[in-house]
Amino acid sequence: MAAAEGPLPPTPTPELNMTIPTTHHLFTRIRLATQLDTPFIHKMIHQMAVFERLSDQCIATVSSLSDTLFGTNNTPFESFTVFLLELSETPFPNTPNGGPFVPVCKSFKLEVPINDGECEQFRTAENVVVGGFVLFFRNYSTFLAKPGFYIEDLFVRECYRRKGFGKMLLSAVAKQAFYQEMGADVMKEWRVCRLSGDALQGYGDGNGNGGEGASGNANDMDVI
Repeated sequence: MAAAEGPLPPTPTPELNMTIPTTHHLFTRIRLATQLDTPFIHKMIHQMAVFERLSDQCIATVSSLSDTLFGTNNTPFESFTVFLLELSETPFPNTPNGGPFVPVCKSFKLEVPINDGECEQFRTAENVVVGGFVLFFRNYSTFLAKPGFYIEDLFVRECYRRKGFGKMLLSAVAKQAFYQEMGADVMKEWRVCRLSGDALQGYGDGNGNGGEGASGNANDMDVI
């Protein structure tokens, strides 16, 4: 008598062709720049000059920027003020309230990570990367009889553009204008839009649409 055949081997379970979406977290912070940040600011000013094809006119040095932006007589919001945009793959620590400006932190979820080929050149002692800056100072509108902030430059490094970071920098300046009871209207050069009234308030609330470069003031805040 023939031996009974053993049980058939189990049928392998077919693999499901599924792609699990991956989310990449990016954390940002806007803070007041200090004298230690001057080399980063200088590098970004040079990149901005190259972008605008004006590098032959850019004669600023780290030393001259340090002396003029962060001299002993320079007080933030009373003289020249610089906000820095910083980026990190981990959350920023909580910053105690106090001082002239409380850093603004925000997190983003990206489908594709940002490839920053210059990250080591812009890495700070806190192991975060500088991605942009805005420089502004006080001015005065004689027509409105009101003080304001004039934005000299707003710059976001190329790999971080079109992600809303320029808008964040502009919003930070707009909020300071309203905190200090200042007001902030399209100029014909540099593709400029002048913000006033509700439009500027929208930036202060973080609801505006911002570019990656700006010049103007918080009575006349001009966004390139």
